[in-house]
Amino acid sequence: MEVTTMKSTKVEYAATGAFSQTISDYLCCSPQLQPFYNHFPTLQAFEAQLKEKTFSDAQRQTLHQALQQQYTSLAGVNPAVQQNIDLLLQPNTFTVTTGHQLNIFTGPLYFVYKIITAINTCRQLQQQYPGYNFVPVYWMATEDHDFAEINHFSLFGKTYTWHTDQKGAVGRFKLNDMEPLLAELPEAYPVFEEAYRNSQNLADATRAITHALFGEYGLVSIDGDHPELKKALTPVVEKELTEQLSHKLVGEASAALEERGYKPQVYSREINLFYLADSLRERIVLEDGKYKVLNTDLIYTLEEIRQEAQQHPERFSPNVILRPLYEELVLPNLAYIGGGAEVAYWFQLKQLFAAWQVAFPLLMLRNSALYITRGNASRMHKLGLQPQELFQDYQELKKHLSQQLHEEEISLETERQSIAAAFKEVEKLAHSIDPTLVKAVAAEEQKAHNALQLLEKKLSKARDSKHEQTFKQLENLKDKLFPNGSLQERQDNLLTYQTNNPDFIPALVAAFDPLEFKFTILEEE
Repeated sequence: MEVTTMKSTKVEYAATGAFSQTISDYLCCSPQLQPFYNHFPTLQAFEAQLKEKTFSDAQRQTLHQALQQQYTSLAGVNPAVQQNIDLLLQPNTFTVTTGHQLNIFTGPLYFVYKIITAINTCRQLQQQYPGYNFVPVYWMATEDHDFAEINHFSLFGKTYTWHTDQKGAVGRFKLNDMEPLLAELPEAYPVFEEAYRNSQNLADATRAITHALFGEYGLVSIDGDHPELKKALTPVVEKELTEQLSHKLVGEASAALEERGYKPQVYSREINLFYLADSLRERIVLEDGKYKVLNTDLIYTLEEIRQEAQQHPERFSPNVILRPLYEELVLPNLAYIGGGAEVAYWFQLKQLFAAWQVAFPLLMLRNSALYITRGNASRMHKLGLQPQELFQDYQELKKHLSQQLHEEEISLETERQSIAAAFKEVEKLAHSIDPTLVKAVAAEEQKAHNALQLLEKKLSKARDSKHEQTFKQLENLKDKLFPNGSLQERQDNLLTYQTNNPDFIPALVAAFDPLEFKFTILEEE
């Protein structure tokens, strides 16, 4: 198969119209947001972060053992991944982390974009700080229980859905009932089919998939649903149960953000913990002095729930407020990479990190991209459009094209005058020979006049029809590049592009600059 060459164009995020004011202000280092984060992510800023992040040998041993155990689910581990897992034992090794739900078949494209941003950040850091090691990490949201968000993906415009009655943390879901979905696929996708058919649960399958796709880049995938890792969270669990510390601190940060005109992304509960068991992930609430697990018969006194946390830390699951703190407790992490909404909600957490004396990571917006296939690139150029113009809405683009297509009004007035002059001479001749013929000449002139008028209308209609075809082509192009009116990366799946371009991931790795903070347009040539 021939190699697909790519043309890359970068545009400002604000120019796409697809990102919030909060993110635009952050990327511009607005003073309004500076109290809510530690360092703005530049290569130089990582030097301070390296000094601030502490991670003991004991923590490294625990992390290494957990990863070694988790990677036994694979038949073999890529040497680049194994090397990175082992490097985590070294005091000069740090991580750059992104996290995401366990979307089947990787879900929307931004799942892949997040991971590539982490990989490329580590590459740049390795060049800048050769005395350290940097490991890209994908934090698998295995404890998430919102199955409806991950049970489907879109491929070539069709949605494929995994139907199951299982409940609780999705990482623990068995895969026996995925066979009908696999049978429905339009062609064979070995990486995914083998992972889903040969893994014990969705967490293991997702690890197998990310390992197959990104193993050569040394990506390490970690599952926080692990008893030894959860021990690091036990002090947080106890304070959460007794003092509701996170609720207070996040509430204060949220109010401060609102005062500056920024809408908080997440809202804290009094207790930001779930109780986790097989087929169960339910909120813990404090009512009448007792700790209750919603939608169950489980009720604990303070002493009983403390004992539960000590003996079974794996039964306590942090929600969106406490998960970032958990990640930073179990990883030697320097930066967290997220989408716009994720980065924005981390702004609510700085005080919480300070209370636990945990270094607040650099917050990085993941790379975003618009991928234009060769066919769509051809359509774009035929329409006379530049890649950066595609972010305008359809009506704006239509107006733009109309101006480009503008031609003088179709008029046959000159021809009419020529014919009138010709008939004038014929009329003179007729009058000199036989005056009774003048009326016949006038009738023929009227016929000629009518014929020109009809042709004028037909020509105008034909031109308008030609323009309508152009507008229809524009509409189709917008629909393909912005499905359902949103960014392609939020709708389309990896396989939509990798199927026809096996070098899709390497092309993204080559194109993405994680610290440039610009939107990437990739065009097949």
